[in-house]
Amino acid sequence: MAKKHLFQKMLTLSFLGVLLIGCQGHKTFENEDDLLMYIQDEQNGYTHHKTINGVEYTLLYRPTDLLVKQELGDASATETQVQTSREKYHKYLYFNLSMSKNNQELLSVAPKNQNEFGAMVNQLAFGMQDKVHLFTAQKDTIELADYIYPRMYGMSRATTMMFVYPREADKLNQDYLNFTIEDLGLYTGEVKFKIATQTLKNEPTLKL
Repeated sequence: MAKKHLFQKMLTLSFLGVLLIGCQGHKTFENEDDLLMYIQDEQNGYTHHKTINGVEYTLLYRPTDLLVKQELGDASATETQVQTSREKYHKYLYFNLSMSKNNQELLSVAPKNQNEFGAMVNQLAFGMQDKVHLFTAQKDTIELADYIYPRMYGMSRATTMMFVYPREADKLNQDYLNFTIEDLGLYTGEVKFKIATQTLKNEPTLKL
């Protein structure tokens, strides 16, 4: 239990750090800002965007080294520290999912009354494992390891959460993965993103 709590705390701190601030081959960047610009460019295959019924969906894959950098900070780290951190985070796939309507968080615009507001809070905080799925073209499911939903209390323009999945080598041998979000009561139907596995296997790195 303590181990799970520590894991969640570590991911939450890293995730909040990001809230505040076709891939061809492996790329290495000098700094975090350049790497973020690269993965936020949809042409590189790490960011996917759809607008359905006025709801904006953005799915961003977060490379291992972004989490490593946030754990180690700006202080000089030894090669052993870098390698240890990389091995820890590389066991998982990390996806940020952002959803907004009228440039606001879902809780600010979607619920029509207090009951709907409470139901949506409960869904976002505790029930997304039943609404979001990652699976291969052959319908093999990758089970969710954890997800994090930090309440921003109207301070953000989108509802953003992190989903964490085990990095299963056999699943990444297929051409792509499907990331789907069931309808959250927003009349969007199921929203699906196709993620080329080659981008995940050749994810960009930082010079650490």
